[in-house]
Amino acid sequence: MRTLTTLQGNSQKLDGGAMFGNAPKALWQRWMQPDELNRIDLGCRALLVQEDGRNILIETGIGAFFSPEMKERFGVQESHHVLLDSLAEHGLSHNDIDIVVLTHLHFDHAGGLLSAWQEDQPAKLLFPNAQFITGAGQWQRANNPHARDRASYIPELLALLKDSGRLHLVEDDSPSHPLLGDGWRLHWSHGHTPGQMLPEVAMPDGPVVFPGDLIPGAPWVHLPITMGYDRFPECLIEEKQTLLDDLYARQGRLVFTHDPAVAIAAITRDERGRYGVADAQSAAQQLAS
Repeated sequence: MRTLTTLQGNSQKLDGGAMFGNAPKALWQRWMQPDELNRIDLGCRALLVQEDGRNILIETGIGAFFSPEMKERFGVQESHHVLLDSLAEHGLSHNDIDIVVLTHLHFDHAGGLLSAWQEDQPAKLLFPNAQFITGAGQWQRANNPHARDRASYIPELLALLKDSGRLHLVEDDSPSHPLLGDGWRLHWSHGHTPGQMLPEVAMPDGPVVFPGDLIPGAPWVHLPITMGYDRFPECLIEEKQTLLDDLYARQGRLVFTHDPAVAIAAITRDERGRYGVADAQSAAQQLAS
């Protein structure tokens, strides 16, 4: 039996213009209303997959590792580690997680691996019993970042992951990894950041994909919509179309990590070939035999 459960992590407020790239505000504010500082609400959602006695966590969100100054700069709304509370609501702690799958290593996707900030205390790696899986190309990028995305990575976290002896790097474009086993498939994307790894989980009513920052929320299902943070927007749009074409044909669904309201949704396509979402849910808990 396989259970999928979406888990809330810490939330953010970020500039709407940065999140919607070259889309004009007159367009994107139809989907997400900005505040007085032009910021929009964003979630940092994880996906818990429980199967065969294993607890597998896809992403950990931004967590609470930032100092108060950095927390304010990046619009993190809570001081405590919300993901740990979400796990506790399902009778789990970070000690119970067997595998953590990281789509990529930007701080808003991997920062939840660290304990909450404490003054004059070094960062601590949580999930002591977990194996960590991420893409080899992303690992290389994180350790040798470009000036444009250097601030997106946490050097202390990279050192802790390496020293843990539990880090597994997947060669880019590999379709699977032995630790995940049957019922799992890996998609790859390089437009947002090199070596982003997107896990797919088989379910009886169609596959479920965690698309990370390839499609961070429901509005970004629209093909032309990209983020200002994306390294190669044209490449990303092509990757997005490939994934959506495939999932639409297989009646798949997407779990959105940054959408504040929509956790999971099916994919639609109109007569002009434009993609959208349907059957949107604010949370997901599903069973597979």
